[in-house]
Amino acid sequence: MTRSTPNRQPPAERPASPERLSIGRIVGAHGVRGTLKLKIWTHFPDRIPHLEYVYLGEEPTPRRLLRARVQGDLAFLQLEGITTRNEAEAMRGVVVRIDRSQAAPLAEDEYYQFEILGLQVVDEAGNLLGRVIEILETGANDVYIVQRPDGNELLLPAIRSVIVAVDLEQQRLVVRPPRYYDED
Repeated sequence: MTRSTPNRQPPAERPASPERLSIGRIVGAHGVRGTLKLKIWTHFPDRIPHLEYVYLGEEPTPRRLLRARVQGDLAFLQLEGITTRNEAEAMRGVVVRIDRSQAAPLAEDEYYQFEILGLQVVDEAGNLLGRVIEILETGANDVYIVQRPDGNELLLPAIRSVIVAVDLEQQRLVVRPPRYYDED
């Protein structure tokens, strides 16, 4: 139901919708001509070679993507203005971002994590259950960690039988929490 954007810090309040999405972090140089080695975070790595430009860290000006190839969980990027191994090594640790306009379109029932984080959570009767503070990726489905008003946490699997509605305009998540019964 959600697509990953690496934001593990619990929001104090609803985060602003970012104009740029993180797709990975530079982990080093490859070769001697300034090729960057990118650890991929995005769920859409096949789109990386088709990007026109990227942003390095907080740079306000994008850099044109000259060449890119994906190999497993790494991408190798040749960017305008980076031509030596030393220049590429200096970028180690920098997050690579793209404009939202270059992001893959999502299906009707899919959301980016930043859209879910911070949402108010209510049950079908409208009772406040808390706020989404973190999303765990388990492999089978995401799990939303909801901080309840009393400070306790509620874990909700991001599956259709539990998540009734995602209302981004009202900034709320309507849920049907699973009920657990003793079988004694």
